[in-house]
Amino acid sequence: MIYKYKNCRIFYRYINKNSAVCDVYLHGWGANYESLFFCKDYLPNSALFVDFPPFGKSEKKIKGWTIFSYTTMVVSLCEHLGIHKVNLIGHSFGGRVAILYSAFCKSRVEKVVLIDSAGIKPHRKPSYYFKIWRYKMRRKLHLDVSKFGSCDYLALDEDMRKVFNSIVKTTLDDFLPNVEAKTLIIFGKNDKTTPCYMAKKLHKKIRKSKLVFIENSGHFCFNDNKYKFLKEMKSFINKGE
Repeated sequence: MIYKYKNCRIFYRYINKNSAVCDVYLHGWGANYESLFFCKDYLPNSALFVDFPPFGKSEKKIKGWTIFSYTTMVVSLCEHLGIHKVNLIGHSFGGRVAILYSAFCKSRVEKVVLIDSAGIKPHRKPSYYFKIWRYKMRRKLHLDVSKFGSCDYLALDEDMRKVFNSIVKTTLDDFLPNVEAKTLIIFGKNDKTTPCYMAKKLHKKIRKSKLVFIENSGHFCFNDNKYKFLKEMKSFINKGE
């Protein structure tokens, strides 16, 4: 299905089971709704899956979006579908959206699952600042800088690079104390993209949180150890407390 949000086409899949709470799945950067679609077979609630633009079947060309734009888009879609209570399940970038949604719409959020979530201010090594300095010097000298940046960054067009930079630069540490819903933080023990210290900081700042590390798993812990991931998520979501 397609939802128009500020003239932007948003693709979504909604499985309505008439449950009191809907599980809203928020995928990581560069992925699409299909990455978490398998979860629908293991939880009893209605389920909403969204393709974040420019990924999947959603709008390919967007300008001026921030992490707050993505969040308000999801809130707007839920309102459009008449979804009033949600469990938010966000992977990586989707975790950023889940954090902001639950911080600003507290009364609508029942539970939160943050999977290898981004949003924490990263620890930077001296080599990072050297790369920044080198990039700026090359630009000043009018030398080629087209190869500078992460794989995610280099795969984007100019407008999306601005969106990506805005998202990466917006850290969410200060919003975490406003997350009042019960939260499961589940990380791959070997995650290099969002390392373990980020999981620990999420756990420290979100008052009603539980932290679980999955052994022998990386940034996609739900793929690396699907059995353990589903066991933890099902137990957490299905608890009536």
